[in-house]
Amino acid sequence: MTSSVRPTTIALATVGALTTGCLAYAIYFDHKRRSDPEFRKALKRESRRIAKAEKEEAEENAGRQKQTIRSLVSSAQEEGFPSSVEEKETYFMTAVGRGESLCQNESTHVEAAFSFYKALKVYPQPGDLITIYDKTVPKPVLDILADMVAFDGSLTIGSDAGAVDE
Repeated sequence: MTSSVRPTTIALATVGALTTGCLAYAIYFDHKRRSDPEFRKALKRESRRIAKAEKEEAEENAGRQKQTIRSLVSSAQEEGFPSSVEEKETYFMTAVGRGESLCQNESTHVEAAFSFYKALKVYPQPGDLITIYDKTVPKPVLDILADMVAFDGSLTIGSDAGAVDE
């Protein structure tokens, strides 16, 4: 009588061997991490190296984003904004609608903030619109918008917008 091994038995044995191997490696790694000072130092060095690289990349991205914001604000100022009330209203509604649709996607937050910035430029009372944005616009988009407002020296926001320094 010949005995054959069933495929499920082979599969279970393979899965069991792989699981045992992974568990043994985890136990070995934990033991090595706890007992070997050189291994701990190497892990710390690697962790610091990764953290430093991530920090540098974040700073580089922030710098790139600031440059993009500057160029967008400059281009908007060069293009100009509508002057008649009807054109401003249409421009405002279009810009806000575009900003709302763009802020749903994380990769288009700068474009969304730029649309909200354009709407802010034509709105008669920008301080009131900023209050509305605070309640409705996601924080990352709002932060980018704040940078855009900071780069634009011609835009005055606040209760003392009409006041003149003496």
